[in-house]
Amino acid sequence: MWRENSVDLKLNRFYEMSARAVLCLLIIAILLAIVAGVGCTLYDLRLVFQEDFHGASKQIMVDLLTVLAIIEVLRTALAYSTEGRVKVTYIIDTVIVTVLTEVMAFWYKDIDWQEVAMTIALVLSLALIRIVAVRFSPAGARREL
Repeated sequence: MWRENSVDLKLNRFYEMSARAVLCLLIIAILLAIVAGVGCTLYDLRLVFQEDFHGASKQIMVDLLTVLAIIEVLRTALAYSTEGRVKVTYIIDTVIVTVLTEVMAFWYKDIDWQEVAMTIALVLSLALIRIVAVRFSPAGARREL
């Protein structure tokens, strides 16, 4: 019995150390992606002088929203690193930012009303899920006890 607990404890420690090592590599990769995204956004500023302002602003806005989505992914990874669990609100925030990037692209395209309606329904359902996730979060349940 004691030997089984010792093996389980060693496996648990190995898993935690391995997960932390992989998570550290993931965080470094995310940080590099953020730096690359900021670099691409700064590089796309040249479009303001080379192309029409409308097209340049579209590209810059999409770049900025993509960087913000990557930052939300970083927040998710850091929350898992510190708390040992994934926060649903961070994931929903990431998806909302990504969907809003697509909505920004709608401004520059001819989109059918069905696609706009589906996107609105998606954003509203994500907002509702986020509200429910915040209202019934495990941290909130612990505070009530």
